[in-house]
Order: sequence, then C-alpha cells, then structure tokens
Amino acid sequence: MRRDPTSVTLRFIFNVGHRLWRGVMRISGATAKILSAFFCLSFVLPLQLATAQAQKAAGRYEEKKRQTNDIAVSIIVSGLTCTCARFAEDIRNVVNDLRPDGLRVLPVLGVGGLQNLNDVLFLKNVEMGVVDEDNLALLKKRDPQLYASIEQNVQYITKLYNSEFHVLARNEIKSYDDLRGKKVNFNLKDSQTEVSAEIIFEMLKIGVERTNYDNDEAIKRVRSGELSAMIILTGAPQAALAKLTKEDGVHFLALDERALPDHDLRPIFTKYLPSELTHKQYPALIPEGASVSTAGNRALLVTYAWPVGSVRYNKVARFVHEFFGKIDQFHDGARHPKWEEVVISAEIPGWVRFKPAADWIAQHRAVALKPEFDRFIQSRTAISDRDREALFREFQEYLRSSSR
Repeated sequence: MRRDPTSVTLRFIFNVGHRLWRGVMRISGATAKILSAFFCLSFVLPLQLATAQAQKAAGRYEEKKRQTNDIAVSIIVSGLTCTCARFAEDIRNVVNDLRPDGLRVLPVLGVGGLQNLNDVLFLKNVEMGVVDEDNLALLKKRDPQLYASIEQNVQYITKLYNSEFHVLARNEIKSYDDLRGKKVNFNLKDSQTEVSAEIIFEMLKIGVERTNYDNDEAIKRVRSGELSAMIILTGAPQAALAKLTKEDGVHFLALDERALPDHDLRPIFTKYLPSELTHKQYPALIPEGASVSTAGNRALLVTYAWPVGSVRYNKVARFVHEFFGKIDQFHDGARHPKWEEVVISAEIPGWVRFKPAADWIAQHRAVALKPEFDRFIQSRTAISDRDREALFREFQEYLRSSSR
C-alpha cells in the first residue's frame, strides 16, 4: 500500500524529536534549555506551520467546492440534435456567469418527454427540464396513485416553442395509410416522440411495426430501406433532418384531410395544435412556396416545486431573473430561429407557474409582452422604426395605467 508522503514526513519528525527529547531529559541546566529551544525551532514550529498550511488548503478546497455548487443549475433536455438541446445551449451561452456569485447553466442530455418529467421529479441534481404540455396528464393516466400530486410537484417557468410532428418516409410511402404493417421508428422509449406517435397512430387506427432507435440510427435505416419511416417530435428545423436532400430518397408525410380523406382528424387536432413544416425550415425537402401540414405540441421549461426559501428554490429563482431579464438577447440570428416564438407571458392551461416566474412577469409586463407586440406590428401595414418605437412607448404607458 502506498503511504501518504506527508504522513511519512510527520512520523519521521515525531520519531527524531522524541529521541532528542529523551536525551534532553538526561541533561540539566543551561544545556537543557538550549537543546529544548533548538528542538522547538527545528521540529515543533515547522510541524505547526505544515499543519496550518494543510488546514488552509483544505478550507480553500471546501470553499471552492461550495461556490461551484452554489451557482450551478441544470436543465435536462433530449438528444444532442433535439431543438431543446440547442435551446439549452443558447440559454447557457447568454446566462452563464462563472464569478463566485454568478450563475452557471448545465445542459444535461436525457431522453425527453415522460422520462424528463420523471427526472425532474425524482433525479438528484436536476433543477429543470424541457417537457411537453401533455406530459402531466399522460403520466397521471399511467399511474394515478404515484402521480396523484404531480400538478403541485412540477411547475412551469415558461413555454419555449411549438414542437412539430415530423414523419420522414421513403419516397414510395405516399401517406400514413401506406405505413400500415410497415417498420416505423418511434424514437427512444418514453421519449416525447414515442408518446405522441403512439397517440396519433392509435387515433388514426393505423398499426405499424414499431422500433426505438435514436434519430441518427433511424435516419441511416430509413435511407437504407430497412425502415419505411421515422418520427421525430421537435421544433423545426431539426438539425439532422435539415441535412437531408431529395437524393436521400425521403420526404415528409402530411397530416391533413387532403392526405387522409378517410380519417376523422378532429380528435387529433383537439389534443394537438395544427402546424406545418416549411421550405424555409427544410429547403432541400420542401419546395419553395409549399408546406407540409402536421400536428404540434408545446415545449415547456419546468422545475420541481421546491420549498420556498430553500437553496434549490433560490437558485431557480435567480435563474428566472437572469433568463427573463436577458430574453431580448435570444432574438437574433445567432440563436435558434424558434426563439422568435417564445412569449414568456403565455399561459399554459392545467399547469401552475413557478412563483418567481409569475412575479417577474407581473413586474415586467411590457418586456414579457414585447414579442406579441412585435408580431402584431408585423401583421400591420409597414411602418417606420420611429413610429414603431412611439407605438411601443404608448403600449408601455397603457400597461402601466391599466395595472393601477
């Protein structure tokens, strides 16, 4: 067994000092005093100094460890190519402040969907996660006893973006009906893609042979012909799909009455949002001026309902203050285009908002509603920048007066 060099040195000093002290005890008078002083200077004081230095180093180590943990908050997302992972990266790049009293955002790769919600509920060291709007109800339906209080235990901070239901199929597959009995990838187990794909295909009453490959593996198998189609529920454009071209022999399937005239799609669009994939998102797969109708779901940033005033509660509250306070910095070309959809004031039915988030929005209504104001202006006749700013100042004054 290797010995600690420090302990070996201290033991050596002790043994030598002990022998010298025994010799001193046999001498009397001035000689004994001189030898005693020599012993103190040569052995005792260096030992005390070494001990003090070791204690100081240990104290600095513990302080550094405390500071590192105090400023860190984690966000669990899905796979690396998921839009939620890109969002978490953008949040990290804008919010990170590594000073001792700053804030550090740690994106964590997870599975997504129901697994992310379970991780927020049960996994240590996970403060936040990206999940979809329907996850609360789906988990409660699976196990009403285990998730009896889930609405109180998990709260949303903000809606992030709409996730689009992508069905990428080989060219010989013309519609969902052609997938009956075929191999279709539903993504990883308990991912949001699998959950939503299962619901939609059950509503359509189309049975398929399901697989659970990750996205990269599924793309490879669709291109080779081993799979007839693959499904991804994520914010468009999805990075891996955006790299595909017509030469790969694939296209997106539409989910609308024109493509599926024999199906009643109303139950699907009661549960999910009408949405579309566009040429701008996938220029190599969708012709200019065209779009592919599909369903969508809302992606949310959520947190556990930490006890008010607890360390974890205060860390997430500090994150909310920094994130919301810098929300304008996400609306530029360097960030994912889906940031243009983010309206932090949007309410999500059936969910409780994390109180520090609700408080921030109440105190900063003009900032929270500015993206909605911008979209309203864009829908009107073109106006000058000066008129736009004047209108926004009037809008702010209206908000102030209406809150009195």
